[in-house]
Amino acid sequence: MALQPSLRPLLIAGRYDAPHTLDIFLDYVCPFSGKLSVAIDKVVKPLVDAGGKYDGKVKVIFRNQVQPWHGSSIFTHEAGLAAARVAPDKFWAFSLLLLQRQGEFYDIPTSTLTPLQIREKLAALFAETGVSDDTVGAFSELLKLKSTPNGGVSVTDELKYTIKFSRQNGVHVSPSVLWDGLLANEVSSSWGEAEWTQFFSQKVVV
Repeated sequence: MALQPSLRPLLIAGRYDAPHTLDIFLDYVCPFSGKLSVAIDKVVKPLVDAGGKYDGKVKVIFRNQVQPWHGSSIFTHEAGLAAARVAPDKFWAFSLLLLQRQGEFYDIPTSTLTPLQIREKLAALFAETGVSDDTVGAFSELLKLKSTPNGGVSVTDELKYTIKFSRQNGVHVSPSVLWDGLLANEVSSSWGEAEWTQFFSQKVVV
């Protein structure tokens, strides 16, 4: 599937020129997305990264899936896109950390926080990936509101792209998965090694 150049860090596993594409739509504050992220990291990535059985055959793209019924969803996805911009090699590490610590950004824990405070918490979490203070500063700068009253932040255009991509492909909830551009509704957040191994053995044809 297509991926605009500025979002290339969202390719989290496999080679860019791999013929098969697995698009995985995740929301940082969705419990099922958090569950699936573990399988992605422990099962899927080893299969398609260098040395894996499907190295050179499958690439995996993280797709930001904002779910507006979760109040902090948009803030977390802005943070993910900011991480991709300032530290491309840390995008998946930050995403995985955020997905595993998502409870801190659920509706009730963030209900008494201002948007600025939520973004400060996200910057502190980003710092835990081991990036420099300067990189954290650049991350925070991207999440500052622009001077115009309704202009968003510096990654708003990337956020719009990801939302439009989901909408045009009929993706409404997370987690959702596309295999070579078509919805793969059989994929479940509860899948482990056996299910993913079988899935790839049936789907990969190169």
